[in-house]
Amino acid sequence: MNSMISIIKSAHNPKIKHIETLLQKARERKKTQQIVIEGEKEILQAHRANVKVQTLLLSCDHFNEIEKWKTLFPTTELIGVAEEAYKKIAYREGTVPVVALAQMPSFSIHRYLFPENPIILIIEAVEKPGNLGAILRTADAAGIDLVCLCDTQTDLYNPNVIRASIGCVFTLPIWICSSEEAYSLLKEKNVNFWVTALSENSISYTKVDFCQPSAIVVGTESKGVSNFWKNKATANIIIPMRGTIDSMNVSVATAVVVFEAIRQRSLRN
Repeated sequence: MNSMISIIKSAHNPKIKHIETLLQKARERKKTQQIVIEGEKEILQAHRANVKVQTLLLSCDHFNEIEKWKTLFPTTELIGVAEEAYKKIAYREGTVPVVALAQMPSFSIHRYLFPENPIILIIEAVEKPGNLGAILRTADAAGIDLVCLCDTQTDLYNPNVIRASIGCVFTLPIWICSSEEAYSLLKEKNVNFWVTALSENSISYTKVDFCQPSAIVVGTESKGVSNFWKNKATANIIIPMRGTIDSMNVSVATAVVVFEAIRQRSLRN
């Protein structure tokens, strides 16, 4: 082991305890403005997005990779963690055993530069961190211009969100706001918005012209999109079902509609 690197051996070390608390409690993340990022891909995504990584904790069993992390983060505190202590902060198996303690990113809608013909994703009150992360991964893959996270029921930096998004939570422009704020923004920018909701007047998502400035609104797993959005929508849209069920997982439904919008736009270009 490198003698220049400090080693944490005890699972009761204050830094280990602090990271455990951050992993478990959104309140502590908000209070300290610190988050925990586990895994090489996720940490590198954060690094690309200029997230300030304050400390890197590397399992002592993988000290053969220490020079790589020193090169990538030359000014960041690097700590080795013995196996029993590392188990306390490891959230999952099968990844490069490295954990980052980082400063919580911030996003200002007032500094955001809107493209001429934006495509925006409105996520209202999604409850499950895994679904939120999967939706963000889809948004990144599709090149969504802005994600508005409205009336959120889960913390954006929940470890499951970071994991399911594979770090896209750091690279996407994400505005955490109320539904009223998001609606005001769409009206100000003259953006039509299409709400994924089953109603008497709903139309198939394939019949919508997504080539104009557009927003797609998706909602909570249990109740769907609220009446606030359904009553104001340019149109309510559905994905026609051919089987016996009448709905899809919200992350899957989002991907279907988002990539239809991207398909339409690619045909116009």
